[in-house]
Amino acid sequence: MANRFRDLERPQNGRVKDAVLMATVSSFEGLRQPRSSDLKQFCELFEPLFAASSDEARRQAAAALARSPHVPPSVALQIGSSPIAIAALFLTRAMSIDERVLLDIIRNQSPSHANAIARRDNLTVRVVDALVERRDSTSRPAAPVADSPKPASQGPATPSPEREERLRAELKALARTAGQPVGAPVAPPRRPLLALDATHEALLVRFSRSGEVNLFAATLSHALDCSAVFGERVVLDVSGWQLAVTLSALGTPRAEMVRMLTTLYPYLGERSGAGTRCDALLDGIDPVDAKSRVEGWIAADDARREGGQRHAPLLGPERAEDPRQPAAYPAPANQTQQVASTFYRRNLTRGSR
Repeated sequence: MANRFRDLERPQNGRVKDAVLMATVSSFEGLRQPRSSDLKQFCELFEPLFAASSDEARRQAAAALARSPHVPPSVALQIGSSPIAIAALFLTRAMSIDERVLLDIIRNQSPSHANAIARRDNLTVRVVDALVERRDSTSRPAAPVADSPKPASQGPATPSPEREERLRAELKALARTAGQPVGAPVAPPRRPLLALDATHEALLVRFSRSGEVNLFAATLSHALDCSAVFGERVVLDVSGWQLAVTLSALGTPRAEMVRMLTTLYPYLGERSGAGTRCDALLDGIDPVDAKSRVEGWIAADDARREGGQRHAPLLGPERAEDPRQPAAYPAPANQTQQVASTFYRRNLTRGSR
């Protein structure tokens, strides 16, 4: 057993470290309200894995944690101090970064890191002041040559109060307008859909086999770079059609699609004519049409995220009340979670028989 753990430290096993890093991030995002012990354990696991993983895996982990509201300060500092190609999305869109972490990054990292922080929403006064000081220090001209002394009446070369106030006003205006549409609303462009990589495919197969539906939905969202509501909505389609379309659009091998679909939705494994229900479902999906359809779903999800709507998890106990339902019949806070858990437990039990 000790030798197996030693194998993770060898340089040639970079793919293993990438998979372990993504599994660690997915498991952490599955925690609705992490305890202090969970945060401490996540820090101990994440920091060495992040440092030893490839740039692509670190970029995906940073993008995934940008959506989490419970990122520990040490993890946020490690991601924010990474090269700008990895840290840009996290610094711009991360939901929870402490003010002191932002100040540390502004003062000790490159101007590109400061520019990424300037694009965040709701900047505090101290962060704006730090951005102004950093901008002044980078734009300040070099000291004059010693053989041309200044006149005695000329004071030190410091920026005037008017210029400082103007810069502060510009940065505050930029912070207020960040993420706001300019002019008439324009539909977001469709992002090209990339094929499913080996890491995400292995995690999807693993979570489908173990029946971890929440982690499966979170991994699917990571693979598509979408919000958590997207993967959750796809998995909660009990017919399995949305998941089949999504997997087909990602170029997943048919054998893997059949394995995942029949595990999550056991009734698809029942015989229907010459094949199974899953075979009939997959035969009716055109890969080209599926790719176009999923790209449209992703564009709609991006538009919803840019609109600032808050996602209330369907499987979480903190789901907001539905205004369409009569107030005279309030449902228990955990009723939805119990129904969903019972549904998946029954399906998984039926499939294992």
